[in-house]
Amino acid sequence: MPRVPPLPHPTRCDPKRPDYAAIIRAHEQAVAAGEPTYRDPSSGLSVLTVATHLARGTCCESGCRHCPYLED
Repeated sequence: MPRVPPLPHPTRCDPKRPDYAAIIRAHEQAVAAGEPTYRDPSSGLSVLTVATHLARGTCCESGCRHCPYLED
């Protein structure tokens, strides 16, 4: 099982983004509530949580923000 990253890989979500803190907060709230997705605070698009990716079991190669299967 992959290590669960505390934050998205920087190639998938740049920590310098102005909405980075809001993204992390939305993700953490969704994971805590057991939700499979959350709404991106800026775009309104649905984003899969790390828990959803772990339940899938493998990387889908779609460039997901919270993919836990990326190497550092």
